[in-house]
Amino acid sequence: MSMTLQSLIDQSRCAVFFGGAGVSTESGIPDFRSVDGLYNQKYDYPPETILSHTFFMRRTEEFYRFYRDKMLPLDAKPNAAHLKLAELEAAGKLCGVVTQNIDGLHQKAGSKAVFELHGSVWRNYCTKCGKFYGPEFIRDSEGVPHCTCGGLIKPDVVLYEEGLDNDVVSGAVHAIRKADLMIVAGTSLTVYPAAGLLRYFRGSHLVLINRDATPYDNDADLVIHEKVGEVLGKIQVKPSNE
Repeated sequence: MSMTLQSLIDQSRCAVFFGGAGVSTESGIPDFRSVDGLYNQKYDYPPETILSHTFFMRRTEEFYRFYRDKMLPLDAKPNAAHLKLAELEAAGKLCGVVTQNIDGLHQKAGSKAVFELHGSVWRNYCTKCGKFYGPEFIRDSEGVPHCTCGGLIKPDVVLYEEGLDNDVVSGAVHAIRKADLMIVAGTSLTVYPAAGLLRYFRGSHLVLINRDATPYDNDADLVIHEKVGEVLGKIQVKPSNE
């Protein structure tokens, strides 16, 4: 029997999914690094500069102008990939989703075990008192959003120059370590430390689904150069034997 994604999922008892921006492009959210992505659009500063901790602290109003314009796709809907992953988790086949995305679409689709390496636009906190604010508050405010206590509100997203959350990383590492199948999709695997998590995988099969080639293509058991939603959408979900 030839090795297909369907057969690997059928045989798996505990799969883990590791996804990047390419998982959400089919929901209309642009990929930062693709030709039509954010990095090729014109601003006074490159997005990588704007989305840095230093820029957030020094030019907060300009940061928020960009952030409201480009980083708050609150109406985006989960696509076939998000929905299928939630279905696989409900069926007991998927043990976790590790994502580099901050759009919350996995949770919108119904996934529960989601490790958001770069945080989420759906959570925002006062840097002074810690009060929580939803994304609509950020979207509907003008200039720099402030808390009722007067403190500066910051999105709970990991900016450049900031470290990843230790609890999220250790949860992701645990999920990857116990998985027998790892599906990596929609990521160029060039962003560290996120890409470094692959080294914790000890399972049987590694699958890569990405539009373009990645540095790990030679290490994978199966490489599919197609859109993530189209590939996962075809998977038939069978309940786990466990």
